[in-house]
Amino acid sequence: MMPFLFRPERLRFFTQTINSQRPKNLVYSLYSSTTTTPELEELSKVVSSSIGGLDDLELNLNRFKLSLSSLLVTQVINSCESEAPTRRLLRFFLWSVKNLSSSLEDKDFNYAVRVFAKKKDHTAMQILISDLRNGGRVMESQTFSVVAEMLVKRGREDEALGIFKNLEKFKCPQDSFSLTAIVDALCAKGHARKAEGVIYHHKDKISAVEPCIYRSLLYGWSVQENVKEARRVIKEMKLAGIELDLYCYNTFLRCLCEKNVKHNPSGIVPEALNVMMEMRSHRIAPTSISYNILLSCLGRTRRVKESCRILDLMKRSGCAPDCISYYLVARVLYLTGRFGKGNMIVDEMIEQGLTPDRKFYYDLIGVLCGVERVNFALELFERMKKSSLGGYGPVYDVLIPKLCLGGDFEKGRELWDEAVAMGVSLSCSSDVLDPSVTEVFKLTRKVEEVNLKGCTMAKNPVNIKHNSVEGKKDKKIKKKKKNSVSR
Repeated sequence: MMPFLFRPERLRFFTQTINSQRPKNLVYSLYSSTTTTPELEELSKVVSSSIGGLDDLELNLNRFKLSLSSLLVTQVINSCESEAPTRRLLRFFLWSVKNLSSSLEDKDFNYAVRVFAKKKDHTAMQILISDLRNGGRVMESQTFSVVAEMLVKRGREDEALGIFKNLEKFKCPQDSFSLTAIVDALCAKGHARKAEGVIYHHKDKISAVEPCIYRSLLYGWSVQENVKEARRVIKEMKLAGIELDLYCYNTFLRCLCEKNVKHNPSGIVPEALNVMMEMRSHRIAPTSISYNILLSCLGRTRRVKESCRILDLMKRSGCAPDCISYYLVARVLYLTGRFGKGNMIVDEMIEQGLTPDRKFYYDLIGVLCGVERVNFALELFERMKKSSLGGYGPVYDVLIPKLCLGGDFEKGRELWDEAVAMGVSLSCSSDVLDPSVTEVFKLTRKVEEVNLKGCTMAKNPVNIKHNSVEGKKDKKIKKKKKNSVSR
């Protein structure tokens, strides 16, 4: 995903990963009903209300006279999940447990645990996990997966490992699914060493999921930018007869390039090309994603010539550059002052029939404004308007104040009128168009000593300073003589 204008964080949109599409609202479809019952509306209104504290909530719940069921409890939590604070949801669920007792099923308890885990309420989740264990209920493998992921993300990986080691106390099997869940959670945050410890003690359970386990380990070491360990995992995969795919090589390529960005920028291209050669030897052709990983690291180190060379190499090797490839090269060209070459890259992309999204233009226009090249930003904006992408509001909001602060109020007014005529809603104030309100930015430069060479006045400050010092010394000597005479 393309970053917004002037966003200071690292650019991450170009590092695409292969993600499996997850079914959305699966739990909602299981527990929601086509019609909203009066009981559901009444309870949801009470739980979602922001009036009163938790004790007042329980008093209002005690006045509820209609029949309460396990399904109704889950429906209320589902309907109030995004509106009600987690503490009110927790109090409602604990009240339901007290009133329903054994009628509340294990699947409903697990659903509540997953809701609080996804809402990142560690305390509420721990309370329900403790109740689930003390009540002798069964923790589902899916619930453990969500809990482990949440704990590791919050830096509580030891707690997640503790639950995994004691899964039998939760009546949850330590099978290949739960093993994969804990390994994925640990490796996602770079805890590959701890993940390998788990695998070592459960070797008998990884036979069915061995490829997934190795891919997680490879990703875990790449997060740490540990090239040596990542290469070791790849060798072990080959020895185990696991076929390496594009994801594995792209993960290793990212690990290698990221490390070289920090420690050996000149080795980014040769080492990356060696990996791509290895990929081809295994009949895996590098894709635009592979090259974009390389281009992104070259851009961060401002290696302009190598970026342009890699773009040409993509074309010659039969791998067609995508919008992200052209974006990365154009961006590094703009940042290093090669504005004409950057415009040529953008034009070439358009001639190839590629249609970038609006955020492509957002970021490049932001870069040009950031390096004080508003005229080139205006040219790029004209290209954006020719493509009829829409969404011009953020660009006007950046260009108009930038032009006015630079003293070009006429062009700023022209853009303002153009935006109004197009029906574009602007966030910037019209006060920026008023020269009496907007203070024009003036670049101040320090006068260099070189400019004063050959000028007779250049020596005067030195002479004056020297004479003034000598004058002060003479005055001090005269004062001493007068004091000695008076004595």
